[in-house]
Amino acid sequence: MAEKRDYYEVLGIDKNASEDEIKKAYRKMAIKYHPDRNPNNKEAEEKFKEAAEAYEVLHDPQKRQQYDQFGFNGPQGGFGGFGSGGMDMDDIFSMFGDIFGGHGAGFGGFGGFGGSQEGGRKRTYRGSDLRLKVRLSLQDVASGVTKKFKVRKDVVCSHCHGTGAEGNATPETCPTCHGAGMVNRTVRSVFGMMTTQSECPTCHGEGTIIKNKCKVCGGTGTVKGEEVVEINIPAGVEEGMVINVNGKGNAGPRNGINGDIQVIVEEEPNDTFVRDHQDVIYNLLLDFPTATLGGSVEIPTIDNKRVRMKVEPGTQPGKSVRLRGKGLPAVQGYGRGMGDLIVNMSVYVPKTLSKEERNAIESLKGSNNFEGDSNTKRSIFNKFKNYFN
Repeated sequence: MAEKRDYYEVLGIDKNASEDEIKKAYRKMAIKYHPDRNPNNKEAEEKFKEAAEAYEVLHDPQKRQQYDQFGFNGPQGGFGGFGSGGMDMDDIFSMFGDIFGGHGAGFGGFGGFGGSQEGGRKRTYRGSDLRLKVRLSLQDVASGVTKKFKVRKDVVCSHCHGTGAEGNATPETCPTCHGAGMVNRTVRSVFGMMTTQSECPTCHGEGTIIKNKCKVCGGTGTVKGEEVVEINIPAGVEEGMVINVNGKGNAGPRNGINGDIQVIVEEEPNDTFVRDHQDVIYNLLLDFPTATLGGSVEIPTIDNKRVRMKVEPGTQPGKSVRLRGKGLPAVQGYGRGMGDLIVNMSVYVPKTLSKEERNAIESLKGSNNFEGDSNTKRSIFNKFKNYFN
C-alpha cells in the first residue's frame, strides 16, 4: 500500500494557504485528473480521489487544525481516507459539485466511477451529528475513562424497520429519473460538452418514491428515541479537544448512514495540581526550619499516591524540582511518553511567635548567614523581573 502524501503537497499549496487558494488548487486538480478526461487511467483516478480527500480535510477549519497538529491520526480517530471509513464517492461528487456551483458536475457523466447515466447515483441519507460535553477530573485524564450517556436522538422506526413504507409496501422506482436519483443536462463549455447532474425533483435523489408511507414515522424511517451510548475517553486529553464517536449520532432517514457524536472535553478544576499540558504543577509550602536545614517531605501525585522528596539545605523560595514521569500521558501517543510533576517550593513565614521563638530569631540578626549573598539576591531579583515580563 502506497504511503499517504501530505495533503498540502497533494494540492501543491503552502501550509498557510487561504480557503480561496485551497479551493482553486482543488478545482485545478479535479479538472486535470477527472476520469472522463482520463478514461481507463488508474493513476489519474487515484490522483482525483487523493485530491478530493485532501480538500475534504483542508477546507474544513476544524479538520485542518486537527491535521496540522496531529497529522493523519488525530484524537478524533484520524482521517481514514477514501474507502476506509472516511470519504466515499458521494462525498467526492458532492464536493466536486460544490466547487463548480452545482449538485454534481461531470464531463459526460461520472462513468469512471460507476456513476454514469445508466447506473445513476442514488442518494443515501446521513443522520445528523450530535455534540456532547464531558467533564473530566485530572484523575480521569491521567488514566482514561469510559463514560455512559443517555442520548435522545433519532432512531430507526420499529414499525417500518426504517424503510418509511407502511405494511409490506415497497418503494417504487421513480418515474422521472428511472431510479438514478439524478437527472442530467448537457451544455457546451470551454471544455467541450459538459454534462451536469442535479438532484431529481421528484424523488429528491433517492431513486425511489413511497406512495404508502409509514403511519408512525410519516415516511422518514426514523422516530425520536433514547439510547445509552458508551464512550471511551483516551488518557491525556485536554480541554477543548473533540473526540469523534462514529455511527452513534442520529439514525439516517430510510435506513441511511448514522451520524456521529462529537464529544467536547472539559476539565474540572483541581484543588491540588495545576495542569501544564503533560506536566502537572504542585505548590509545596515549606516550614522555615526544613527550608533552612533540609529534610524529606511527602508529595502527592495524580494517581492518589505519595512519593518522598529530598529538600536540600538552604532551599530558596521559588525553587522548582522536577519529578520525571509523574505527570500525564500523551494522548494516543502524540507528545513525549509521560509528563513530569513539577514541585514549586515556597517558604512559610509565621505571623505570630512565642516569646522564646522571637528571642531565638532576634539572636540571629546580624549574622551574615541570614543576609544572603549577592548571587541569591540577584537570582531573586531576576525572578521578580521575569514575573512582569
